Amino acid sequence: MKSAVSECPIEEAMVLLSGRWPTLLLYYLQDGTKRFSELQRDNPTISHRMLTLELRKLEQAGIVSRMAYAGYPSRVEYTLTPAGLRLLPLIDALGDWWSETAQERAAP
Repeated sequence: MKSAVSECPIEEAMVLLSGRWPTLLLYYLQDGTKRFSELQRDNPTISHRMLTLELRKLEQAGIVSRMAYAGYPSRVEYTLTPAGLRLLPLIDALGDWWSETAQERAAP
């Protein structure tokens, strides 16, 4: 997911993970493989189209793997790759930081 503009790995990671959905999808996938419909149930506010686009972006970046099975009805499952699993402690640390600094950030 290298952009033509930036050489900064932090900026590249932030571009990949920015927005409302990427980190939430990683959070939902941390417990293991999930079907598309399960991910949609986990967060019913994401549209079918947006979920498709975000999963495709994470797949192209090597963060999520997609496995399609033949048959009817079609079945597609998503799993975190080793690179995706390596992101989980970072996302947890970010959540911890947010919780731990809530009072500091609220002070005028």
